[in-house]
Amino acid sequence: MRLLLLISVTLLLPAVATAAEPLTLASDGKSEYVIVVPAETDAVVGTAARELQEHLAEATGATLAIVPEDQAPADSPRILVGPCRQTRELLPNLNVESLGHDGIVVKTAGRHLVLAGRPPRGTLYSVYTFLEDVVGCRWWTSTERFIPSRPSLEVPPQDVVYAPKLRIRSAFYRDAFDGTFAARLKLNGHFHRVPPEYGGHNRFCMFVHTFFPLLPPEKYFDAHPEWYSEIDGRRRWERAQLCLTNEAMRQELVRNALERLRNAPDANLISISQNDWYGACQCAACKTVEEEEESPAGPLLRFVNAVAADVEKEFPDVLVETLAYQYTRKPPKHVRPRENVVIRLCSIECSFVQPLAEGEQNEAFRADIEGWSRIAGQLFVWDYVTNFSNYILPHANLRVLKPNIEFFVDHNVVALFEQGDSQSGVGDFVALRAWLLARLMWNPALDDRALLIEEFLNGYYGPAGPHLLAYLDRIHDAAEQSGVYLRCFMPDTSRWLKLDDLNDATRLYNAALDAVADQPELFERVRRERLSLDHVWLNRYHALRRQAKAEERPFLGPDDPAAARDKFIALARKHGVGNYRENQPFAEREEQLQRRFRPAGPPPEPCKDLPPEQWLDIQDNEFRLHRPGQWTEVVQDAAASDGYAVRMPGSHHEWAASVPMSADFARGGAGRVYAQVRCDATAADGPAMTLGIYDGDQRRGVTHRRLDVEDIRGEKYVTVDLGSHALTPGMYFWAAPPRRPGEVEAVYVDRIFLVREKP
Repeated sequence: MRLLLLISVTLLLPAVATAAEPLTLASDGKSEYVIVVPAETDAVVGTAARELQEHLAEATGATLAIVPEDQAPADSPRILVGPCRQTRELLPNLNVESLGHDGIVVKTAGRHLVLAGRPPRGTLYSVYTFLEDVVGCRWWTSTERFIPSRPSLEVPPQDVVYAPKLRIRSAFYRDAFDGTFAARLKLNGHFHRVPPEYGGHNRFCMFVHTFFPLLPPEKYFDAHPEWYSEIDGRRRWERAQLCLTNEAMRQELVRNALERLRNAPDANLISISQNDWYGACQCAACKTVEEEEESPAGPLLRFVNAVAADVEKEFPDVLVETLAYQYTRKPPKHVRPRENVVIRLCSIECSFVQPLAEGEQNEAFRADIEGWSRIAGQLFVWDYVTNFSNYILPHANLRVLKPNIEFFVDHNVVALFEQGDSQSGVGDFVALRAWLLARLMWNPALDDRALLIEEFLNGYYGPAGPHLLAYLDRIHDAAEQSGVYLRCFMPDTSRWLKLDDLNDATRLYNAALDAVADQPELFERVRRERLSLDHVWLNRYHALRRQAKAEERPFLGPDDPAAARDKFIALARKHGVGNYRENQPFAEREEQLQRRFRPAGPPPEPCKDLPPEQWLDIQDNEFRLHRPGQWTEVVQDAAASDGYAVRMPGSHHEWAASVPMSADFARGGAGRVYAQVRCDATAADGPAMTLGIYDGDQRRGVTHRRLDVEDIRGEKYVTVDLGSHALTPGMYFWAAPPRRPGEVEAVYVDRIFLVREKP
């Protein structure tokens, strides 16, 4: 029978022999019950029975025996785990095979309790549901849990038959990769290392962006350039895709895909999907299909359908997944996905301060997912629930998680990949997020605030919980009121967290720490969570300090930023920080923070006689560096005002060093902007570097200036005037080298400074 991602529903079966009175499962630490399993049972049912036994023993003090059904005492009340014969007798209308994927049964019948479900994981999930909802167990993290003390345990009448609408549920957090913890959270996606005895998980043969892994250009391009994209009249493979109308290419890709599947016998999905960039083929055949379908998704889906038809012949139970991503996100006009094809949409362009179902910020994505849901019965969503530019900053998206999941399941989404802080052990409430997302993916109807967020905060942080809830409310209110477009790539919080917000947040965290000051374990948990707020203060320290002084307002950031930096680094490392942003190790951020608080240099010449409030100085230690060690680096330079400068090699022309116009920088309207720069060059003339100001809100250049070698070559820094401008917080200064390898060795930026203009 074909393995389809059919939408599961809650099943309501006729009530049969449901107990009218509670069951006394334990009394004063003793129990008459036995745990009964089928005479011939599988490993997952065995795990379910042991998990039930161990948790009940810890909660009640009574260790219930696990016995095969044919050896169970005839007169003992039973907890029937798995497909027992007696279950069929007690519940004759129950057919677990007809439940949706991972469906569960928790029912009382006479003196007995039935815990069963659809294989392979349903019975185990029914045990975990019973332990959560009836016993009160909580698994906060892979190593931290709460098991209540209940030596006398009564079980109210149970009548639960349920199957989750999301068949594949993945919360992409480091701690949730632990197989046992993932099983307890009912996570079953590709990256959750759930062992077979805990039910296993849904496995991909190749995850995403598989065009080139299946047809590597280094192997095929020279002999078959026609298999790759035609762009601007020539075949190419760099930053390109495949020519999706080429039949010979398709046959070779199918051959390679089938070989991969033969070597992955436990896989139930394979991805046939575009590379992680643009570069679609523009040949006449591909453009004709694209025009017929009124979307680049047209040639893609026709191609994937044809691949899926061949895969089905040998692997009828394997689903073929493809991406509706970036340029292929708009659904096609005519072609429809085959039954064994799953369309995965990605929310990477969205704002995560407004729910996807409403609000003008996400209109485009909303229209696309609604369009796909009209033509596809089974969708997969790759959703983004963190800030990949900086994991260790507040990210105010908790309020949209539940409505977004509800929106997904209302639009035929049956598999959900929630990409969180997988590369970091320190972030914005990562333990809460993994737990919350897991619970909501299992049952989107749950109350995300009172039943989940408040429960986690109070259960995991104890008396600090109410203060942490107030903190979360404060930063979420700030984001919503700011109107920020909260992307999953946000370099800092300056667009939505203002000085007053940060002062209030600091007061709330101080209250949270005071509430658990005499409980070391809880204090450490709260102190770890505060790292994201600490990071904001360190990240924006100079600008916030200047603003508070200029406006005569409170400043609750650290009095000694260097000491606060050292504490931050030590705690981050203690708690296994890993990467501070996607694919960037914390050591890189540590180096940036180490240089941030060294003394500033003397005032530049135009500012020597100006009062402090009349000018602003931004040294290299406040610059945002892109690809440190490759495009940029901070080097010692005796000629620089503070002894250090940003160095960029002349081999590229990227805007690799930049400075955002923070609130204090833009305060007061117009100002004249200067930069102090120099270069090392063998060339006598020609371009040396470019400086400019860009308005990110308006997506336009404000000004730019090309500097020639003869203007700035040498060991002394040259002051460059970029003109007078009305500056706003959405703007940023940038600097770029010339891409003249061998002619311009490097360019250097010492500082930029602003002289305010009098009204």
